[in-house]
Amino acid sequence: MICSQCGSDVAAGSAACPNCGAQQPGFGTQGAQASGFGDRGAPAPPPPPGPAPAPAPQFNFDAKRWTRNDRIVGGATLLLLISLFLPWFSASDLFVSVSVNGLWHGWEYITLIVALAILVYLLLCAGFQELPFKLPFSHDQLLLAGTGINFLLVLLGFLIRPAAGFGWTFGAFIGLIAAVVAVVPLGLPFMRARTGRS
Repeated sequence: MICSQCGSDVAAGSAACPNCGAQQPGFGTQGAQASGFGDRGAPAPPPPPGPAPAPAPQFNFDAKRWTRNDRIVGGATLLLLISLFLPWFSASDLFVSVSVNGLWHGWEYITLIVALAILVYLLLCAGFQELPFKLPFSHDQLLLAGTGINFLLVLLGFLIRPAAGFGWTFGAFIGLIAAVVAVVPLGLPFMRARTGRS
């Protein structure tokens, strides 16, 4: 290192030049930073603490978080989901018997997706005291919308048979009954409230 005053060689880390005694630039700051002490020998203050991060919500399944309506909607929706894979329509003659399930109607895949979404949502409601995300609608509004869509699609699928000669089988009746049971707990109070307002 070269002295800034006289140009003499100065050993690295020296506070002053041995030839002219000039204070070497940067030594005080670097030394204080390296040692962790300020100008008066006191420890450098720690960085100011930021806000403590909020603990991540923990999933802890508790079926007691479900209301009576949640249990009815969940059970009926699960049954509806199963019914989509059962025979809904069948036709037979002397030699051939043909049956199709509820997904024969392409729009019933929407029912499948909505039913899965309802079941996942109810599972999250039972697993978290408070959901880790915000929803634009209330709990009952979400369930009513989902079960209402499923009811309309299932009713449409029940009424429209694949072709002449096809009759209903047990899967179609199970699906329709499950869709009705799922929508009634929230649909009836909603209809009564709407009727009372008008």
